[in-house]
Amino acid sequence: MDRDLQVDTDQLGRLSRALGTSLTSLGEARRALERARADELGTRDLDEACDGFQSRWRHGAEQLGARVGTVRDGVKLSHEGYVQVNKAIESAFKAVDADA
Repeated sequence: MDRDLQVDTDQLGRLSRALGTSLTSLGEARRALERARADELGTRDLDEACDGFQSRWRHGAEQLGARVGTVRDGVKLSHEGYVQVNKAIESAFKAVDADA
């Protein structure tokens, strides 16, 4: 069975940027919750729920952010590598055509 490897570098680049945006959004949401004052959120139950969420999920959100950052960095490196390989292949074909 003959299958060709095909990588859509545009999609890979978009994924890298989307992961970066997600990472930024996660950080902004976490910081906004940290700055929220109990008297600004609403009912006492909502205030307590937000405080509980923040104390329970702070570490998890930080770890999630770190992992998303690692994945984003890996995807970005893969994207850059595939773009370089595609350029090298194109240059090699142009050189063969020029020699022919």
